[in-house]
Amino acid sequence: MVTPAEQPFRPQVEGAADADTATFRILVVDDDPALRRTFPHVLARPGRLFDECGSIGEAIDRLLQRHYDLILLDYRLPDANGLALLDWLGDNQRDEAVVIISGEDTIDAAIGALRKGADDYVRKPYHVAQLQRAVDGALHKGALEKTNRLMSQRLKASERLHRYLVESSPDLIFTLDSEGRFSYLNPRVKALLGYERSALMRRPFTTLVMPEDLDRIFGLLSQPSSLPGESFNVELRLRRHHPDGDGDSVTVSLTGIPMLTHENDRRVVGLYGVARDISERKRAEEIISFQAYHDQLTHLPNRVLFKDRLELAIAQAQRRTGALAVMFIDVDRFKLVNDTFGHAEGDNLLRSIASRLSATLRRGDTLARLGGDEFTVLLPDINQPEDAKVIARKILDTLTPPIKLSQGDFRATVSVGIALFPRDGSTAEELTRNADVAMYQVKRSGKNAFRFFDPELNSRHRDRIALENDLRSAIARNELELHYQPQVSFSKRSIVGLEALLRWNHPSLGAVPPGTFVQVAEEVGLIGEISAWVLERACNQISEWQRNGVEPPRMSINLSAHDFLRTDIVDTITACLDRHEVAPEALEIEITESIMMNDTAGVASKVRGLRSAGLSVAIDDFGTGYSALAYLQKFPVS
Repeated sequence: MVTPAEQPFRPQVEGAADADTATFRILVVDDDPALRRTFPHVLARPGRLFDECGSIGEAIDRLLQRHYDLILLDYRLPDANGLALLDWLGDNQRDEAVVIISGEDTIDAAIGALRKGADDYVRKPYHVAQLQRAVDGALHKGALEKTNRLMSQRLKASERLHRYLVESSPDLIFTLDSEGRFSYLNPRVKALLGYERSALMRRPFTTLVMPEDLDRIFGLLSQPSSLPGESFNVELRLRRHHPDGDGDSVTVSLTGIPMLTHENDRRVVGLYGVARDISERKRAEEIISFQAYHDQLTHLPNRVLFKDRLELAIAQAQRRTGALAVMFIDVDRFKLVNDTFGHAEGDNLLRSIASRLSATLRRGDTLARLGGDEFTVLLPDINQPEDAKVIARKILDTLTPPIKLSQGDFRATVSVGIALFPRDGSTAEELTRNADVAMYQVKRSGKNAFRFFDPELNSRHRDRIALENDLRSAIARNELELHYQPQVSFSKRSIVGLEALLRWNHPSLGAVPPGTFVQVAEEVGLIGEISAWVLERACNQISEWQRNGVEPPRMSINLSAHDFLRTDIVDTITACLDRHEVAPEALEIEITESIMMNDTAGVASKVRGLRSAGLSVAIDDFGTGYSALAYLQKFPVS
């Protein structure tokens, strides 16, 4: 991206005009003085003269003093935004072309400026070529319209110039007689509408207008002699001609200028018309509007549109004392697809799921994608919970057949939470949140099912969220502790080791059982940070005892499955030992049976690395799971 500040400028602008030779006067309105000064360099052309100012008020003062061909207008200015100047230009019937140059990247800003009369909208930072095209186009349009407005007063003197401009114009230019019939059309009519000029001569203009637009245009074009002598502009659709008779339409912006006899009586004897094809602009506006309210991947309604429809459905249900349901759907194991097959396959899976869900729902239901692997469904006119159950079962059933991906079939399942209006909430936010809570409980209960919201679920959900938040701060607040449980040899009748046990002393809940908070830590991704804290604290304790002349027995600490997924686990442990000057023999690493079974080869390699570094490795609670003695041969455990 190239910005004006990156351009190498010469001290003198070549081709700059003075007040006497200027063809185009351009007013730059921007509150950044440095940026204002770059425009004459970037847009330098023979015959262009630039003025500049830094606010809407200053711009209006300049415009009251003289006419400009083009205004380069910043969207945000100290005293008002650029739309205020567009309103002023419209209220005062000014014809200056306007190109908005703005750092605003929202769709609404661009559409709002175009609807208020801006000729183009260029975003900062801009490409120089893009800005030049916008300025060139706006100046060309202004020059052409100015020529047409002055045509009635300078017809004889400018006939040859007029003919050249009109015949080569990219716009449809025509004239109508006093009865609204064509008296002239330029060659553009063939390319734009498919008609030969001779076929339309002496025919009423209104025969080209689509029936839906006739009411807006009929009074203006059927009797031009009734016009008040002022120009007008209107958007309408014109018929395209096809030999088979199946013609479509073209959307144009039509500017009409009355023909006057002479300045004294100013009787209208006809009409000059300029019709510009704005079909592409209309399509662009439709695309921009669609993208603002729809998901780009699945083309389903997005979060904004879903909320809007849900609020409307709630208002209608309140008037009719009716009911509705909201479903929150989350794809099970979606991360597995992304991690295994890649994000492109994950996108294909989401599109396939969206297609199946859409085919399952009723006419009038709304399926939306909130983002990631989350979907929501609005079910209006739900008379009883059983109706929502039927649809939920259909959703689960429609995903039973495997989905074909490029790398193989995948059996997708979803977890569905359901909230009912008015029972489970009276606002869009409450219903969506409570459906999400119900979905979360399905996830915890085994997935691939549906569940209705229960207030008790919400209480548990809030407790869980509170516990997660507290756990994230527990290390910083020094709430975690290590307790050391002695390991006693009955044969030796002495302590032969210590096991470091993690405890959480919660400030309000007291002692939180490890079985509760360790599982939470694993689910929210905190287990790695907690394991690092345990290793650091255990090594520090051993070092402190040794400095005080106490030689403790070997200490055991537990590692989680997450820790053993790390490729640098051996280096991490040995680095901690070195940092605290603790011998490897002083520490024993305990792993669970499940870690051994999940990745036999990978775990065995890391166990060998730990043993090679001098550490002992033991299996915690051997025999409580599904270990077999044959597996022990693969692990050099102690």
